[in-house]
Amino acid sequence: MGDHWQECMDFAVIIARKAGAVICAALKDEMSVMVKSSPADLVTETDQKVEEMIISATKEKFPSHSFIGEESVAAGEGSNLTDNPTWIIDPIDGTTNFVHRFPFVAVSIGFAVNKKVEFGVVYSCVEDKMYTGRKGKGAFCNGEKLQVSGQQDIMKSMIITELGSNRNPEVIKIVLSNMERLLCIPIHGIRAVGTAAINMCLVATGGADAYYEMGIHCWDMAAASVIVTEAGGVIMDATGGPFDLMSCRVIASSSKSIGERIAKELQIIPLQRDDGKNMN
Repeated sequence: MGDHWQECMDFAVIIARKAGAVICAALKDEMSVMVKSSPADLVTETDQKVEEMIISATKEKFPSHSFIGEESVAAGEGSNLTDNPTWIIDPIDGTTNFVHRFPFVAVSIGFAVNKKVEFGVVYSCVEDKMYTGRKGKGAFCNGEKLQVSGQQDIMKSMIITELGSNRNPEVIKIVLSNMERLLCIPIHGIRAVGTAAINMCLVATGGADAYYEMGIHCWDMAAASVIVTEAGGVIMDATGGPFDLMSCRVIASSSKSIGERIAKELQIIPLQRDDGKNMN
């Protein structure tokens, strides 16, 4: 099936570029903003329009494939991952950035077969950076091969995380205390760009040594997870255990030792899984 997956990946790059053009054009216009799970969890008509465009074009080309899309799930469709070839799509990763015209906005298209991500395409459209990764074939940005920093020493690391859109005071306390624990190790610094997909791609480029977050979803992580591992990085659960695409949490790091060291510091935020199963 190798060549067929390559055909799928080539198509994903084309459709991500088209979606990026729609997003960049929309950045110049007035936009109407709606809220989802919290006053800070935003969605726009462009999110919905772009997802519809990606899914309908892809369905036409690959009618037997399955789809998990952020906005389809918001509209009530499930996010059940099966063994069937499945496209996992975030039409605009960084909607809050998009609304504020903060220039880090990505189209994220992951493709899983037998529940494992086969390839990922993340298009940072304002920067015009096309990140791609395919299992066993390496990771690239605009055709240049990517390699993680390889940093082993947590005290020399720069780490990316996000404050998230959850406004529950108890959750915010945990988020801030986790950052505090890492800063006190001490590490070099913490950054937040506002999109999980680009954060993970920055680890793949070597620009940051790790990224962790709890409260994100499979469509935020799927594409970039394979880009990180193909750049020589490590993906694990926030507990330090094996990565689970449906667990809503991740550590992406340049080395196993940094990832495990971060996991040791993190207090876990209790979350509902994407697939509705009970959390372990």
